[in-house]
Amino acid sequence: MADGRIAVVTGASRGAGKAIALELGRAGWTVVGTARSTRQSPSSEGVSGTIEETAEAVTAAGGTGVAIRCDHSREADLVLLAERLRGEFGHVDLLVNSAWGGYEQHDLEGFGRPFWDQPTHHWDRMFTSGVRPTLLTSARLATLLMAAEHGCIINIVSWLQGEYLGNLYYDTAKSAIIRMTEGMAKELRPHRVGALVLVPGFMRTERVMTSHATHPFDLSSTESPSYLGRAVVALAGDPDVLAKSGQLLYVGDLAKVYGFTDVDGTQPPVFRTGDLEKAYDVAETLPAPRDGHA
Repeated sequence: MADGRIAVVTGASRGAGKAIALELGRAGWTVVGTARSTRQSPSSEGVSGTIEETAEAVTAAGGTGVAIRCDHSREADLVLLAERLRGEFGHVDLLVNSAWGGYEQHDLEGFGRPFWDQPTHHWDRMFTSGVRPTLLTSARLATLLMAAEHGCIINIVSWLQGEYLGNLYYDTAKSAIIRMTEGMAKELRPHRVGALVLVPGFMRTERVMTSHATHPFDLSSTESPSYLGRAVVALAGDPDVLAKSGQLLYVGDLAKVYGFTDVDGTQPPVFRTGDLEKAYDVAETLPAPRDGHA
């Protein structure tokens, strides 16, 4: 059990963020799930999932779910979030940055075009709605993490063992978060707060499975979002997690270290280069995601 420890999971209305929140709930955590999709203001894209639904599911799973609407690209929202967390809890033990709005207003069919054919607003979105939320959220909650006995930031990033990700803007944005995390780790270490990057594989999120229902494809190299969530729980429960601060870690590798499995009892391996083209083929059939990783 997590003994009343407090986690903040961004992008928690659906996808990876929701799965992470639920796994933390099963481990007994109090989970503050944040995103923009609420019952009063659902996603305009017609996809399901709200932070209230996630909070209720966390509580049903054995934890305590709290829903707070927050646009993580807006500093004013983050100031209010930090104030509420400080008033209600006094500290934060774990921050999981899962929100990624970098695909907004993005033509996914043209994802693989060369950089000279990419619209400039794609770059702006990758950094304003992708990189910026990770930086600002970590900055505004840093002192709350310092107030915990062993605080930790986990930044969720798509990565491929350093291979080019097929889009210059996307590749640069993900590289920026990785480098940013290394800097966070150095500056936070004196305060006994860790910061690390966690890399999932090709996940069967709601969007991916919706695409599969319409355009069936091979699911053999995929994993459930719960696999990522279990990796987060394992890291957060490791008393020596500070030793991993600054590192880039893969869910498939951590499964062998900590002994957790996916929902079907298997341990899917690390996502490999040969799986990338399949993932992009699926992505082209999906609407641009808002909260969490698709």
